[in-house]
Amino acid sequence: MAAVKSRELEGQVAIVTGAARNIGRAVAMDLVDAGAKVAINVHTSVEAADEARAEIEGLGGEAMVIQADVTDPDAVARMVGAVAERWGRVDILVNNAAIRLRAAITDISIEDWHRVTAIILDGAFLCAKAVIPHMLRQGGGTIISMGGLTAHRGASERVHVTTAKAGLVGFTKGLATELGSEGITVNCVVPGLIDTARGAEAQVSQDHEAMQTLLGRKGRVEEVAAMVRHLCGPQSRFITGQTIHVTGGAYLP
Repeated sequence: MAAVKSRELEGQVAIVTGAARNIGRAVAMDLVDAGAKVAINVHTSVEAADEARAEIEGLGGEAMVIQADVTDPDAVARMVGAVAERWGRVDILVNNAAIRLRAAITDISIEDWHRVTAIILDGAFLCAKAVIPHMLRQGGGTIISMGGLTAHRGASERVHVTTAKAGLVGFTKGLATELGSEGITVNCVVPGLIDTARGAEAQVSQDHEAMQTLLGRKGRVEEVAAMVRHLCGPQSRFITGQTIHVTGGAYLP
């Protein structure tokens, strides 16, 4: 967990989807460091999520693990209900759950297309729809979706992923426009090439692609988490509807 900087999110409650590992876990850790209570959502990685919860609690924070499929409306409703029942409110939603399949367009089945778009896009929609009533009652909140660099630069054998991630940009703009007057900010954070746990083949590709950033290195999960934390804080209440790139200059909008 990052060193304590302040407790700017003291008393707030966050839900982070797909938070067992990598960027999602780093985001959960940093939000706890800022004083928030965090619900760690996973679909199957329960053991890793329990480890993250134990680490948070060992450092004096509060966390809960909720196993739920973000593509299932009933499961999402139960998840948000459980968080609200335990902590009385929901202030922050981070849509991080995703799946990153690879296949040429001619080999992508309709089932895989639907699977990718369901987790990334349907999941963001269902989770946002479930938390917004709580935020409206509270007079504000923060929704952040994790985009993807490939949605802006393109990528071979990733058309389903790039399409879904690009959809999050429109989702962000639409929600921000609709909810701004209610004090709910909505933004999209786009991680670049981040040093995460991946297979050997992906690691070789990452090492090559790292040289394409202006900084000549891969990013750290903590650097992405820091941007999410910033957007959740009181100093960022005038930032909404934006797609913010944490990419080391790999993409210049």
